Amino acid sequence: MFERPDAGERAILVHLNLQVGQEDLDELKELTKSAGAQPIHVVTGSRHRPDPKYFVGIGKLDEIKVAVAELQADIIIVNHPLSPSQERNLEKALEVRVVDRNGLILDIFAQRAQTFEGKLQVELAQLKHLSTRLIRGWTHLERQKGGIGLRGPGETQLETDRRLLAVRIKQIQQRLEKVEKQRHQSRSKRKKAEIPTASLVGYTNAGKSTLFNTLTGAGIYAADQLFATLDPTLRQLPLANGGEIILADTVGFIRHLPHELVAAFRSTLQEAAEADLLLHVIDAAAEDRDDTILQVNQVLEEIGAGKISQLKVFNKIDLLDDIEPHIDYDADGRPVAVWISAQSGAGCDLLQQALSELFASSKVIRKCYLPAGQAGQKAKLFAFVRIISDVTDDHGDCELTIEIDKKHLGLLKHIRVEAVV
Repeated sequence: MFERPDAGERAILVHLNLQVGQEDLDELKELTKSAGAQPIHVVTGSRHRPDPKYFVGIGKLDEIKVAVAELQADIIIVNHPLSPSQERNLEKALEVRVVDRNGLILDIFAQRAQTFEGKLQVELAQLKHLSTRLIRGWTHLERQKGGIGLRGPGETQLETDRRLLAVRIKQIQQRLEKVEKQRHQSRSKRKKAEIPTASLVGYTNAGKSTLFNTLTGAGIYAADQLFATLDPTLRQLPLANGGEIILADTVGFIRHLPHELVAAFRSTLQEAAEADLLLHVIDAAAEDRDDTILQVNQVLEEIGAGKISQLKVFNKIDLLDDIEPHIDYDADGRPVAVWISAQSGAGCDLLQQALSELFASSKVIRKCYLPAGQAGQKAKLFAFVRIISDVTDDHGDCELTIEIDKKHLGLLKHIRVEAVV
């Protein structure tokens, strides 16, 4: 048994090459810096499968122990998920704090969450992660309460903490259910108003928030770090054809995003799952570009957004040679990819053009003639169409030029209508 050591900022990173579930070492370094720690040494190795007791082998454990003593490290960060027993055994053997990849990401999320909902989601994920790590981690948790005035209901401290965790998890889940109902009501109002929604998705640090700011002028926090922003932000975005959409900025994805986070952030990620279009922002200059695209699509499948239409947005072309802003079209003439630089703004006008083309594909222009007695019909139309021009003569007769979705053409069956080429 041992008392858990405090965590510091000097970190030794441990990375094993395994046959399955391979993680990226450079990504671990960026995650460590994003969490506020300083990577001072990297221990690497190869195994066919993790050691069930320490995750690493005995030889590698001795190597880490020597590095901890020589470099005065405060914390060990392992680039893989650890079982609760592996984490405890490593801490006992090394006598420093050990954090696995999931715990590191949870810590970053805890630092970044700003809104009430975001903080609740992070706390829920942390508590679920912690609930598997209570057993035998701290010596005081196995002592029963005792002494005059201190005798409890026969519970050990461990059982008490476990029960309190369960109560708190239930409370947070109930609060998040209320928040989800509010989000659902907001989405229902947008659908009723026929305002389409596009959600920015992509690998973390691909430039989603920078692009969001460039397009909408929202001024949300954006930085060159993993998970710079967590909380979703929605803004209206005017399009080149005179229409408008709701643009949503969502949390960035990452390889093997911890299941606790996917579950906790499901209500936030629902903005992506119920969008009319996904803007898949991709770091065009990244060496592992194709792999990150695959990772994002896997997470989208997991949250039920795999079948939503995508427009690929290849960002950061200012870091590439001989690439100019342009739009790629498919065989049917629909935009499928736009090449831009969100930082400089190059190509953002082309992105808005592509959005206009995609969201205008189901729209048609009609000229409607309404006699003075059909004012009520005119008011009904206003809820479903975009008015391009509205001219009323001295007799009260009205001539409207409107943009209407093809699925709503039935509203015009009792009105004299002319198509506009």
